[in-house]
Amino acid sequence: MPEQDVGADDRELAFAAGAGDRRALEVLLDRHVDRVHAVCRRIVVDPEDALDATQEALIAISRGIGRFDGNSAFSTWVYRVATNAALDELRRRKRRPLLAHDELPEPAVSGGHDAMEARLDVDAALARVPDEFRVAVVLRDLADLDYAEIAAALDVPLGTVKSRVARGRAALRAELGNPEAVSGRPSGGP
Repeated sequence: MPEQDVGADDRELAFAAGAGDRRALEVLLDRHVDRVHAVCRRIVVDPEDALDATQEALIAISRGIGRFDGNSAFSTWVYRVATNAALDELRRRKRRPLLAHDELPEPAVSGGHDAMEARLDVDAALARVPDEFRVAVVLRDLADLDYAEIAAALDVPLGTVKSRVARGRAALRAELGNPEAVSGRPSGGP
């Protein structure tokens, strides 16, 4: 891919990558790696497992780029791949012995960093939300997918997505003890 094409949109790059253009694939992966990792980190929670899931997602994107058909936004397809990699990592983790949540070390935070502390509070609370609800909340509130995109990504009915997002947000609010803590959205809103 010529250097001037680096500004091409994701769909063009995906089709070029699917046809074997390695530079197009590199550009796509560079554009989306942070979002892939953010989704994996929030779904999987454990930092090392999230890195494993991120790596697996990037490998799956690279190997499967030829299957991107353009029927959805490329980012939606990427989130589906990342979600599947994260869910696979959760399944693998359940087969390994783990420390109980009470035994997990608390992240070290230096004083005076309110934003960092708030993010760590949300991450810790999110880790205590059941997996199926956490995944739906992460895809809705972090990845900003609409309900139909989440339903496609998870291969579940739209009503199930709405229920999981609502229940996940409620569980997260209960963990945080703050009814407005989730994305600043009022209770019960989309």
